[in-house]
Amino acid sequence: MDYTQTLWLFFLLVFGIIIVPGMDMIYVLASALAGGRKAGFTATAGMMAGGTVHSLYGTLGTGILVAYAPRLFLPLVIAGAIYMMWIGLSLARSTITVGTADGAGPTTLFTTFRRAVTTCLLNPKAYLFVIAVYPQFLKPAYGPILAQGLVLGLMTIAVQGGVYGAVALAGDRARHLLAGRPAMTIWIGRAAGGLLIAAAVFTLIHGITSGM
Repeated sequence: MDYTQTLWLFFLLVFGIIIVPGMDMIYVLASALAGGRKAGFTATAGMMAGGTVHSLYGTLGTGILVAYAPRLFLPLVIAGAIYMMWIGLSLARSTITVGTADGAGPTTLFTTFRRAVTTCLLNPKAYLFVIAVYPQFLKPAYGPILAQGLVLGLMTIAVQGGVYGAVALAGDRARHLLAGRPAMTIWIGRAAGGLLIAAAVFTLIHGITSGM
């Protein structure tokens, strides 16, 4: 398999991982529903920033980091699950209604970005992916490892931007359709919160039972 074929295989793997609904996608969708296109794109940017860190970790995280990974995964799973439960509870208890104009100010957008970065960084699936997959694609035969990691990182970020950006646009369209229907939007927000809580509980149970 040559380098081009290797990159195509990596692209398919990354796309398959990101396109599956999970904590990151649910948060982007909830942000777009609550704050419109700007909030959705801000959440997408936060996920891409988190993806940059994951890519750096996947490139540099050899040797000691990989050796200590089993010991570090369980605390990561617990921290991520608790954080996502907190966001899910906040959504479930909210009474957000949808207007026709984007109501997110600078502080709200900053908070959305910060929460998106934190959500991405505390997603155990991403750490499992970079530790399990990156070493298979970073080979000395293809050139400098750092340069290869940069290519894989750019591909990962681009896929995140495409997928989550599309989710943000879909959420913004749905938001305009739901304008003037406060009861429905409140229940959608609560449903999104319930999904986040369920995903966090599933992740926590799976992490504990698998002995991470």
